[in-house]
Amino acid sequence: MEFYASCPEGFESALADELKHLGLSHVRRLKGRATFEGELEEGYRACLWSRLASRVFVVLGRFEAQDADELYDSVYDIAWETIIRPGATIAITARGVTEQLRNTRFSALRAKDALCDRLAETTGRRADVDAADPDVHLLLSLRQRRASISLDLSGDPLFKRLPPAATRAGEGAHVLRPDYAALVLAQVGWTALCERELTADDYEDEALPTLIDASCAGGGLLLEAVNILTDRAPGATRERWGFEGWQPHDAALWEQLLAEAREREAAARERQARIVAVDIDPAARKTAERMVKCAGYKRFVDFCAAKSATVLDHAGAVAGAALVADTTETPLSLMHDAMTLVGELRRAPELASAPVAALTRDGLMARALHAEPARSIAVMPNNEEAALEAWPSLDHAAAVFEAATSANTEEQTADAQDEAADTPMPEPAATLDLGDGKPLPVLIPESEQFANRLRKNARLRRKWAKREGVSCYRVYDADLPDYSAAIDLYEGCPQTPGRWLVIAEYAAPKTIDPALAQARMLDILAIAPRILDVPAEHVHAKARMRSRGGSQYGKQGAGKGGSGERANIARRRLPLIEEGGLTFAVNFDDYLDVGIFLDHRVTRNLVREHAKQARRFLNLFAYTGTATCYAADGGVEETVTVDLSNTYLDWAERNMRQNGFVGPQHHFVRDDVLAWIRDQRQTRNRWDLIFVDPPTFSNSSKMGRRTWDVQRDHVELLAGVSRLLAQGGHAIFSCNLRGFRPETRKLARTGVVLQDITAQTIPEDFARNQKVHHCYIVRRLPIEDAMAEVGFSAEEIAERTEELRNPEARKPRTTASAHAQAGNRGPHGDGKPSPAGKPKKKKFYASKPKGK
Repeated sequence: MEFYASCPEGFESALADELKHLGLSHVRRLKGRATFEGELEEGYRACLWSRLASRVFVVLGRFEAQDADELYDSVYDIAWETIIRPGATIAITARGVTEQLRNTRFSALRAKDALCDRLAETTGRRADVDAADPDVHLLLSLRQRRASISLDLSGDPLFKRLPPAATRAGEGAHVLRPDYAALVLAQVGWTALCERELTADDYEDEALPTLIDASCAGGGLLLEAVNILTDRAPGATRERWGFEGWQPHDAALWEQLLAEAREREAAARERQARIVAVDIDPAARKTAERMVKCAGYKRFVDFCAAKSATVLDHAGAVAGAALVADTTETPLSLMHDAMTLVGELRRAPELASAPVAALTRDGLMARALHAEPARSIAVMPNNEEAALEAWPSLDHAAAVFEAATSANTEEQTADAQDEAADTPMPEPAATLDLGDGKPLPVLIPESEQFANRLRKNARLRRKWAKREGVSCYRVYDADLPDYSAAIDLYEGCPQTPGRWLVIAEYAAPKTIDPALAQARMLDILAIAPRILDVPAEHVHAKARMRSRGGSQYGKQGAGKGGSGERANIARRRLPLIEEGGLTFAVNFDDYLDVGIFLDHRVTRNLVREHAKQARRFLNLFAYTGTATCYAADGGVEETVTVDLSNTYLDWAERNMRQNGFVGPQHHFVRDDVLAWIRDQRQTRNRWDLIFVDPPTFSNSSKMGRRTWDVQRDHVELLAGVSRLLAQGGHAIFSCNLRGFRPETRKLARTGVVLQDITAQTIPEDFARNQKVHHCYIVRRLPIEDAMAEVGFSAEEIAERTEELRNPEARKPRTTASAHAQAGNRGPHGDGKPSPAGKPKKKKFYASKPKGK
């Protein structure tokens, strides 16, 4: 029989080695899989014992499939009556294409038809299809002119093997998937360490094989390490398999292999080893402890404080040791301490021969160990790019570092200069006295200048904030170019007291050594909470781009939002902050922005002042509705809040409710703003005050094929907004594109004029960055007046007036959007009713109700 085991990219070599270790023959490593040959028993062994495979398949047939008819005939020729168990449900998935078979859904349906027709012909009964939970799952693979069809022996993916109790305990936290954990442990030879026979000297010294998890990050590595130590077959507890609907399945043989696995686990009870776990992040360690306890593995794992001396004390005498870590989810604010711990362990004599493996990003572990890894594998845990790096031993890493730093010839010096970009991060180079009696080691001596500047800024900002009644403000904004970050301080209100820091690193230029930039950032993260008196667990690091494009706000990580995410955020007790006498919920964990833009503090107050003379208020691209709260506080009778995100609309409603603004007069609409504006122009709905704060760029799937670019699309947007203004009304338009240039002449041709009020809306704590946002008052004038105000000649104005009077004679223009031009033709386009008469009455929330 021909089998193959699929795996994530990067696992292939380790998976092939594992299959060979299981005694399987003719093992070949291919991209995303490893193939092997054998009898039924070999396929079962791979299912039962592989820790690295995602699924195990048996190949049922290979054939030509140039077109749909040949595919049908080839699948029909397979003796399905001897493969599919009577009564079993099926599902077929297709992947790949041929020159004529370009649609995988069609290919799968064609293969399904052939299979069912064959069964109907030979057995008198067609197989039932169950796409969600089939008894037999078949995979059709197409490439060039050929195809193969395989049966999934696994059923559910093999990595779905965490104990149910542990899965519930780790819900919502980062827990490394078991197959990724197994790959890390394979790099340090943990299986061989567990199988090692202890000598008499080992027993006398109480020396044991030891695994140190220096960043236990939710417990995934620990659970897999215990499973390997106890020789527990990863598939032993699985209740359902994909081969159960396969006719050749041999239940007796499978039970024999399960009995063998139970015997191996019983024999492994004599094994002895130590597993020491630590994490700089208290939340991650708490999750790991909970996971280990719920899995029933508490007696195997020793948790200790995140200090090197404590770790070594708990490790005791070692008879072979290994060091592992998963730093992919370690908060940047704690990364400095995490790397310091690893660096200290590197120098421990008892761990000199210990191999090291770590899941990491940005080469942080390499800089902590002062040596490039012997192996580096690109992997995608949690669908985010990372690297699995491995070193043969800590003393090898130290030797490499010593050799690299002992160069004293001119040639060696020149080589070192040429490879400056690859230089590992230095040891802590200085110690700072921050005046609190606790010396702070830093990686860069110049970080003392940053500490002094931050201390000075903090003192001045504190006085200013007290005078102005501001509790959340920017303390530092790349005041020193080498320390390019923004630091915002948030003070909680009495309901949720506390202090939080958000430290956003600006992307360093390509000319800056990434290792040096990383070292500076780690020093910032170590220094800032000490000077600003903020607990380390309340420090949140973000990465920002100083770019001409990019979204205004977005989610951290690769996960997609949805109803589950909305419910999770709704359940949580988010911190509350005060601004302008109002209270707002902030979220430091899930998004790049926390729920309120501090640079718009003055702009929001401006909304409140203008709202005192308004009756109806509209907030477009509303985000979390802070401007709506200010408008309601200013006394408007009715508010409409529009955003494309249900999550942000929920948040906006929560902010309104928090401030006592509830009732049917406050409406929340989920819709694409441009589409919604077009709908509202066909109604009589008009607003006295409109606030418009669009993102710089968006390519949300909810917008269909269209994208949003504020520079490209602002004319269309503001022309449409102007048509929603009541008589005498105006809009406030803000955007965050640093290089934004309003197309005033194009806008004037639609009767829109802008008044630049940017300078008066930049708060003092953002004064260093006068381009942090742009802000304008938007008014609608007769087109002749608008064009005259921006400098059009009398001839140009007359030509435009004639175009409006005779639309059929209008010359086609490519410089203004179709929607902006259409806005001049009513309703309310040129001050005249549309040819069809009065606009149709339409409720403004009818376009797309929230939640749909």
